[in-house]
Amino acid sequence: MNLFALLKLMRPKQWIKNFFVFAAIIFSGNFLDAKLLSSNMLTFALFCLTSSSIYIVNDIVDIEKDRAHPTKKFRPLPSGKISVGTAMMCCAALVATVALISYAYLDLRISGIYLLYFLMNILYSFILKNIVIIDVMTITLGFVLRVASGGYATGVQVSTWLFLCTILLSLFLALNKRKSEIITLKEGSVSHRKILEEYSVSSIDKMLTTVTPSILMAYCLYTFSSTQSRTMMLTIPFVLYGVFRYEYLIDKENIGGKPEDVFYKDMPFLIDMLLWGVSVLIIIYLKL
Repeated sequence: MNLFALLKLMRPKQWIKNFFVFAAIIFSGNFLDAKLLSSNMLTFALFCLTSSSIYIVNDIVDIEKDRAHPTKKFRPLPSGKISVGTAMMCCAALVATVALISYAYLDLRISGIYLLYFLMNILYSFILKNIVIIDVMTITLGFVLRVASGGYATGVQVSTWLFLCTILLSLFLALNKRKSEIITLKEGSVSHRKILEEYSVSSIDKMLTTVTPSILMAYCLYTFSSTQSRTMMLTIPFVLYGVFRYEYLIDKENIGGKPEDVFYKDMPFLIDMLLWGVSVLIIIYLKL
């Protein structure tokens, strides 16, 4: 068995999205609590395995379409490096591992979130991804579940502002992903993903004119009313730059089809996010 191809099938690069699990513990000021942090890290690890099982299901369902895609055809399944049977066994093993460990060591509500996330994405793979607007809203709900699982893992009540910022940011990423797919695939976009015939670059841009300023407004309002410190307002410029830089990269380099690539490939964006993260930690934990 090709272990490297098997790891690639699990898409570890996508695990960066699961860092939303840490949002509750960081913004609540409990990140230095070793017991809560260990619970949060286990929740994160199991969410990575859960999301990997979904990626495997998606690759099995879309194997023929991926073979016609300019870049996805090199993935382990469409390229033939991993068989469908092996992929199915790997998926089953991941699901079983998550179920057993979460039941034994975590809050049952977190196990419920894993189950809901898995079932929701199975439904997405076969039905929801072909319903316009609902497809991107389903992706958004996945990020909300990540944040909620972190809240249950640490016993922290998640702020409504944090949920709102998560919803808007994930919707921003999902819409830009659709836009990038249309631009990249051009005339062949519909044959690869049927839902793309329901979208156009202009229609997505109109949606983004609502979502983008809403992200900025929601974050600004959060910092104004932050229970930690009004100094959180100093982090607003980092968020502004991050949003504008992402849109710039979509228009000039079209790398938003894979949001995780922005973090790995664009140094200015990565530096901005690191500065934002460090600033947030300093403000919250040094009580500035």
